[in-house]
Amino acid sequence: MKKNLLKYLGLIAVVVLFAVIFIPEIVKRLNSGTHIQKEDLQKRVPLAYIHINEQKKRIPEFAFYNQDSLLISEQDFIGKVYVVEFFFASCPTICPIMNKNLVEVQNEFLDEDNFGIASFTIDPEHDTPEVLRAYADRYGIVDMDWHLLNGSVDQVYELANAGFNIYAQQMQNVPGGFEHSGLFALVDKEGYIRSRRDQFGNPIVYYRGAIDLTDGINDFGETEQITILIEDIKKLLNE
Repeated sequence: MKKNLLKYLGLIAVVVLFAVIFIPEIVKRLNSGTHIQKEDLQKRVPLAYIHINEQKKRIPEFAFYNQDSLLISEQDFIGKVYVVEFFFASCPTICPIMNKNLVEVQNEFLDEDNFGIASFTIDPEHDTPEVLRAYADRYGIVDMDWHLLNGSVDQVYELANAGFNIYAQQMQNVPGGFEHSGLFALVDKEGYIRSRRDQFGNPIVYYRGAIDLTDGINDFGETEQITILIEDIKKLLNE
């Protein structure tokens, strides 16, 4: 009985000692903000590569004309971090939101020479360089490295669906006559598609570009995607 009592008293002493020494320090760290936040950990983790058949996914070759009738290829983006989207100028639904969001991204990096945006029209027969130039002026697209690109119908749909695995299709019974996913792809300086990881450690692969910035929180209850896209662009610029 006496031995058990001494054992319990010893255990109580250890607990009290821990409380006296360590708990004030933990509280101090919490109050001072020196503890590691989930967001801090995310900033330290390198962005994931996207693997298909155990190979890192590199963007395919392309050569399209931009809004100034200049021929632009994937080689013009080597050494730059850039965002890829598929849109069309007469889109009545998600494209205005997507490009309003991309203007926010553009403005964040206006002084960054190693950043760009590639916007591929999925309605190339209508979206001539002249139409794309007017679209750029209307939305405030001023970065010389933001290219609105026009190619043949076959080329652009091959690039979207097979090259980037970003869904796009002509569909007459939907508003505007085209259906697409509204996703952004993030490409690093070497031409590889990259993304951050989710809470389970899996790449999110794409960023949802059609989220209204005024909402703050999207339909999935997550922090809106444009903020994390900007964070991840900065991370790749610093690699």
